[in-house]
Amino acid sequence: MASAESAPYRDAGAAASLTPDNESMDDGSDPHWLRKVILFLSGQTVSLFGSLLVSYAVFWYLTITYRSGVIMMLAAVFGFLPQAVVSIFGGVWADRHSRKLLIMGADGAIAVTTLALALIMMSGYDEVWLIFLTMALRSAGAGIQMPAVSALIPQIAPKRALIRVNGINGSIQSAMQLVTPAAAGGLYAWASAATGGSAASIVPIFFIDVVTAAIGVGLLALIPVGAVRRATDVPTGYFADLLDGVRYVIHHAFVRWLLVVFAIIFVLTVAPTNLTPLMLVRSFDAGAQQNVVLLAVLEIAFSIGMMLGGVAVASLFAGRSRIAMIVASSLVFGVLAIGLGLSPNVWVFFGFMFAIGLAVPFFSTSSMTLLQETVEPERQGRVFGFVGIVMAVAMPFGMVVFGPLADVVPIELLLVAAGILTFVVVGLAVWLPAGRRAIVAAREASAAHDPSAGAAAVESLMQRENAS
Repeated sequence: MASAESAPYRDAGAAASLTPDNESMDDGSDPHWLRKVILFLSGQTVSLFGSLLVSYAVFWYLTITYRSGVIMMLAAVFGFLPQAVVSIFGGVWADRHSRKLLIMGADGAIAVTTLALALIMMSGYDEVWLIFLTMALRSAGAGIQMPAVSALIPQIAPKRALIRVNGINGSIQSAMQLVTPAAAGGLYAWASAATGGSAASIVPIFFIDVVTAAIGVGLLALIPVGAVRRATDVPTGYFADLLDGVRYVIHHAFVRWLLVVFAIIFVLTVAPTNLTPLMLVRSFDAGAQQNVVLLAVLEIAFSIGMMLGGVAVASLFAGRSRIAMIVASSLVFGVLAIGLGLSPNVWVFFGFMFAIGLAVPFFSTSSMTLLQETVEPERQGRVFGFVGIVMAVAMPFGMVVFGPLADVVPIELLLVAAGILTFVVVGLAVWLPAGRRAIVAAREASAAHDPSAGAAAVESLMQRENAS
């Protein structure tokens, strides 16, 4: 799974400052930032291609073979929960160590794990628990990668370009998600026909993932990245940094609010829509071979939407309010989930998946950019680690609820119920006083485009809360 060389992290106190390398980026004097961004995005794109091939092939194999909500639940648990556990430490590692080397090490470990699974399955052993184990190990690697990748981007790109870099990155990822379902569908169908539909049909895709991971690591090795250092030399320990990150998230009004919104979206929208492939093969069943084609079309429709949404965010909406895009897209997710559940035929179903994909960059790109703009650089690894924890816990938690229900209740009904709940809960998160205050603080910090403004906004907010 794709998700750097900074100098060794220096233990320090609470005060922070950027290195000269980062400062030069802020005033636009670094002539090499664009080259760094291109190399970084290129490496991540190649690695992502292989990872998506594996993800689609494994998920389709489990869906078509078992047609079980419980199996889908277990796939979500093993695919996301380890990331949550590791992210507790991954965020701190991203602030204490080389983010570049963390990404390279995690990607390499994921590739080795995938290679081991391929070799074992070639010997004829293909029990489902082995697939779940590999999913868990890959997820653990993502727990290291995700905060390091998110914190590395503002190190190599100037703040004035963050929304565009994130938007372009989202569009590239969406383009990969457009290409890889077709590639995965063709490879899976060919291998499935050759192996009689056994688990060995996904082995060739595992080898492709190993090669793309090696290319991604090699490109990342070419990027020099400066260190993010702190102003004082007062040493702190690992757990002190971890506790500092926890306190920061608790007391930072906007970060705390955004984590709540992430949890809502992942429990009530992402988890239920993760059942759409199962709904497709149940409600619009077209036979084993045709189901692979329909599953590929479903992912392609979603990916086209994401790609167009990413282009729109990077070009047409780069100067728009990040908060407005987060809130609007969150409410739209609820409406579209209802539409999925009420789809009268497969083409309308594909249309709603396209619309969901279109809305995703307005939520994800705006959220990541706003965090990068408002959180101090030396705390970004920990903050993105907590974001990863919330996403990785909320998704399997939602699937623990919706997965078993999908075996006793029509998935269509679950999608409608989840959509209504999303609309109501997000509305409350925006309407309640705490949400309104957090939004005001984030707007103040984003308008300044200065990490220190985030702290000032939070301090101002806390003073107003104490006064009230």
